[in-house]
Amino acid sequence: MTRPDASLDSGDFRALFLNDVPLIDTRAPVEFKRGAFPTSVNLPLMTDEERAQVGTCYKRHGQEAAMELGRALVTPQLQQQRVSAWVDFAQRHPEGYLYCWRGGLRSEICQQWMREAGCEYPRIGGGYKALRRFLLDEFERICQHYPMQLLAGRTGCNKTALIEALPQAVDLEALAHHRGSSFGRRPGGQPSQLNFENRVAVALLKAEQQAQSHHLPVLLEDESRLVGRCSLPPPLLQAMGRCPVVVLEAPLEERIEHSYRNYILNKLAEWQAYLGEAAGFDAFADDLTQSLYRVRKRLGGVRYREIGALLEQALVEHRQGNPLRHRDLIRLLLVNYYDPMYDYQLAKRQDLIAFQGNREAVQDYLGCQAAHFAEPGLWNSTSFKPG
Repeated sequence: MTRPDASLDSGDFRALFLNDVPLIDTRAPVEFKRGAFPTSVNLPLMTDEERAQVGTCYKRHGQEAAMELGRALVTPQLQQQRVSAWVDFAQRHPEGYLYCWRGGLRSEICQQWMREAGCEYPRIGGGYKALRRFLLDEFERICQHYPMQLLAGRTGCNKTALIEALPQAVDLEALAHHRGSSFGRRPGGQPSQLNFENRVAVALLKAEQQAQSHHLPVLLEDESRLVGRCSLPPPLLQAMGRCPVVVLEAPLEERIEHSYRNYILNKLAEWQAYLGEAAGFDAFADDLTQSLYRVRKRLGGVRYREIGALLEQALVEHRQGNPLRHRDLIRLLLVNYYDPMYDYQLAKRQDLIAFQGNREAVQDYLGCQAAHFAEPGLWNSTSFKPG
């Protein structure tokens, strides 16, 4: 396998992210876990322990001694195993690249060893640091200068379905692996903060491309600062605080039904797929119980005890095969907790509401905005409010 021995520079980073180019991350696992990119796979030059030893040696005795120690730690057998993994990846993804922290010694060594195995594979000039810097710069540019709008609505009106259906939209909840409310935890945990930021930046870059091609604003679901434990980056939070809001309305019974399916039936199915039937139900029950406990102060002591007793009874009946009691629990939470909180927050942004209506009306509105945004003088305005 041959390929030009070239480093990808920052001028090509946009295409790399827009086209989901596969990447080999040669950093140690601990570095990869802290933050990487959506299409990268960790095939490290050194393990965490090897990296720590080499790093200590470098600080005390310099680069030459550190390289000598590295050669001693990565035996010929280990080298062969690691090169085989890189070459296998390269053969499956000939369009890809490899990178290390700054595009320096580690990626050069990987590239050299692959070359010796008959495989030319290019690396990223500047490494992870340059890729991350590019994403941060593009992220801030889009947040400051590209038109955005929010899709808001009370809990249970299924805003996510609209977000998922539109190519110019960014699904923040999916990127955070969380349903976005106090009861939104999902099996498998959430990404690290750096991984979340990288995911959002890449998604925003793709959404901007789609939005530009259709003369539309980027659409995001209205979220608070935290999606679970993932924090929205300040530039995005600031942009969301000033952009137009589209409000999706839905009847209470429809919202109860959607919440029942999303937060009860689908949540249980996810936990059981993750842990098995019995352990999955236990985790699901604990998830709901802990989620309710987290909002106890806002509910107040009397209402928290009332809803807690109802949840306990619902879980007993659910174990016996009847999950319908959860609907009563959901009704109480929507009416007494979520709706008042939503109404209070929306009341503070009345001047930003560009449109509100039922699902069909909102779909029509979102689908016919191109003509508005194509009008002279409107396209570059971050405060544009069509109507």
